[in-house]
Amino acid sequence: MPTDAARPSSDAKAQAIGEALAVVYRVADLAMRELPIHNAKLAVAAVGFRVYDGHALGVVLTPWFMNLVLVPLDATEGEAAPGATLSRSLPAGMFEFTVGALDGFGSIESCSLFSPMFDFADQQSALAAAEAALAAVLDPEFDVALAAAEAARPRAAIDRRNFLRGALSSGARP
Repeated sequence: MPTDAARPSSDAKAQAIGEALAVVYRVADLAMRELPIHNAKLAVAAVGFRVYDGHALGVVLTPWFMNLVLVPLDATEGEAAPGATLSRSLPAGMFEFTVGALDGFGSIESCSLFSPMFDFADQQSALAAAEAALAAVLDPEFDVALAAAEAARPRAAIDRRNFLRGALSSGARP
């Protein structure tokens, strides 16, 4: 575990990795705009990237998906071939990540949070959901099984009002 003195530079590296990843997806966004899965109200963003267990951990938000992402801090440490599925332990529990390789970037592990992104009316609500999702997976008290069951139930569209009323975080329904 890095010392507190080492952490800011490590987190800065993780944030730089997140921003580099966002650049790759901004280029991809140009080709995705005409596809029916593209939500034109949203833009690419790297959310909350930080160091976690030798990786940069954060959320990548695009107009067509939102993924929890792990990127090795050491680019030479890709553990598995693209397409492989890895179980990763996060404070909230075990999560399945799919390994990928992005041209001009390198190895990346992704865990889908939302896809497609039509439940989001605007960038602000998508960013709020990304931040809440990241906080949840880093919270050892978060119940992954309960969240999965809640996600399977029919629900109202995610909007700022429902988010602020706690519809996403407490299991409440609008």
